[in-house]
Order: sequence, then C-alpha cells, then structure tokens
Amino acid sequence: MDIIELFSLKGRTALVTGAAYGIGFAIAEALAGAGAEIAFCCRSEEHLKTALADYSARGISVRGFICDVTDEAQVVNMIKKIGGVDILVNNAGIIKRIPMTDMSAEDFREVTDIDLVAPFICAKAAIPGMIERGGGKIVNICSMMSELGRETVSAYASAKGGLKMLTKNIASEYGRFNIQCNGIGPGYIATPQTEPLRRVQPDGTRHPFDRFIISKTPAGRWGEPHDLSGAAIFLASHASDFVNGQILYVDGGILAYIGKQPE
Repeated sequence: MDIIELFSLKGRTALVTGAAYGIGFAIAEALAGAGAEIAFCCRSEEHLKTALADYSARGISVRGFICDVTDEAQVVNMIKKIGGVDILVNNAGIIKRIPMTDMSAEDFREVTDIDLVAPFICAKAAIPGMIERGGGKIVNICSMMSELGRETVSAYASAKGGLKMLTKNIASEYGRFNIQCNGIGPGYIATPQTEPLRRVQPDGTRHPFDRFIISKTPAGRWGEPHDLSGAAIFLASHASDFVNGQILYVDGGILAYIGKQPE
C-alpha cells in the first residue's frame, strides 16, 4: 500500500458527533478531505441548518442529523439511517466550570452523561456493524483533563478520565475484530468559545488566562482546530491499523512541560 492509499478514507463513512462547529467541524472537514463520506449530528435545529450551510460553502457534502447522543434509541436509529459507520468520532461534549462543592449532582451527571456515557452509547451502536464490515475506527475526543485536574472542572475531568479508560477497554475488547479505538487529547484550542479568554484587554494587555496558557505551552500559542486534522486522519485511516488504545495529545507540548522557571 503506497503512502497515499495508507491515509485515504475513500469509500468509508464517518460519523462525527457534535460537528456543527469548532473542533468537530474541523475534524469532519479533514476526514472529508481525505475522501470519507461524512455524517454528523447535533442537538439544535438552528445549529444543524447553520452547519449544513457552512459545509456546503466549503464544498463538502454531508448528512446532518438531530440526535441526543445520550439517548440510546435515538443513536441506534441515526446509525441505522446512515447505514452503518466505518469511522466513529465521539466529539460531542460539554463543560461546566463550577467549584465542586457548589456543583449539584444533576450538573455533574449532565456533564458525565454527554462526555462519557454518550461515547459508550455511540460506540455500542456502531461496533456490531464494524464487526460485520471486518473492522472499523473509533476516535474519542479526550482532553488534557484525561490526565490532569484543575479547579472547577471536577465533572469534566472525571468524564474525560473515564473516556480515556473507555478507549483502552474498547481496544482491549474489540481489537480482535480489527477495530481500533484511540483518542485525541486536544490542548487549548482557539474556538469561538475560548475567544473571550484570548481577547486583548482594554489596557492593551493579554487576558490573564491567555497569558497563563501561553506560558505553559512550549509552542507559545493556542492551537487551531485544523491542528487536529493530521491526528484525526491518522487515527481514522489504515496508517493506524496497529495502533490501539492510545491517546494522542495534540497540545503544543503542555503535558511535557513543567513551566518556565521564574527569572
């Protein structure tokens, strides 16, 4: 197999959850560029319409679905409508930044339901079809919080840590069926959601959190959504056929760096 074929996704169907914008959109766009047929889902009719227009503007043909990925019946029905998937990217997720002692159990459960239970539901629904096809790829969007804790993100870190272990367990349980399940752990990515944290302050200085992230990142910048494209194509393609149960951190080096010493 030559190098182009190794990374080609032609003839394969990819489902990317939560791909109406941001990281999910960038990953779906990258997979489409490698030849995959793309399906995506989101929970909002408004986001669905906007996303379909955005994909169309980039010349990408996609199928979009309204689906609550925490609802097993909806997920099963969506995959049935798609006709099965060869590549599943579990990207849908939320975060609630609330100090642990102020956080309700209801809020904690909502985060873990979307960030951990939903990937279980989607993988469970996709795996039987992958087995029938002779294999498949599952890519779980993990986080640096799969490895590290931080103030106010107890639910998110718990869910993403659990997602890391779900990734390893799927690899352990279904690797014999030629199914590879790996994760991508994004660093701090410049998206519309993080724009307020990167905005120059009225006095011309950088936002304190922006300064903090830059100081902790050897690359000296925030990541861009397209920085995840190569990792996504690799983990979705034949290039990773003997890679299983791994988390690939695309973080500009944050997890490798203790931080700059005081001058």
